[in-house]
Amino acid sequence: MEQYQVFKRQIHYYETDKMQVVHHSNYIRYLEECRMDFLRQLQLDYTEIEKKGIMIPVLGVSCNYRSPARFGDTICIIPKLVKFHGVKFEMHYRIYSEDFKVLHNEASSEHCFVDFDFKPVHLKRDYPEIYEAMQKFAGVDLVPDITF
Repeated sequence: MEQYQVFKRQIHYYETDKMQVVHHSNYIRYLEECRMDFLRQLQLDYTEIEKKGIMIPVLGVSCNYRSPARFGDTICIIPKLVKFHGVKFEMHYRIYSEDFKVLHNEASSEHCFVDFDFKPVHLKRDYPEIYEAMQKFAGVDLVPDITF
């Protein structure tokens, strides 16, 4: 990854409630979109990972809502791979306004690498390219001026 490109997206009307505030359930979807983008930037396209017989299920997720995002806003999501143990990993996310002045949400998600039978995959031995890419960015602040 030459330089991490911050994940940005605009809030659509259908993602909001009657107050035009993002419905809380949509933040989980935003985390997934950001995670897929993060993997892609690591040259780990999820489609290619699945072709190898690997899945990455969610083990847990947590969101702390700070300030509402609204219809028409553009949000920027900063991910951080905080833990990676070969099979399991944990990511933290901060969701900001486009100008990074408003923190909308802080979240985390936990995942693991499994085969299609849901048995753990030994990345270091069987898929060293995935292991090395994940290991390289564990604990790294991708956007240094915005730290966790």
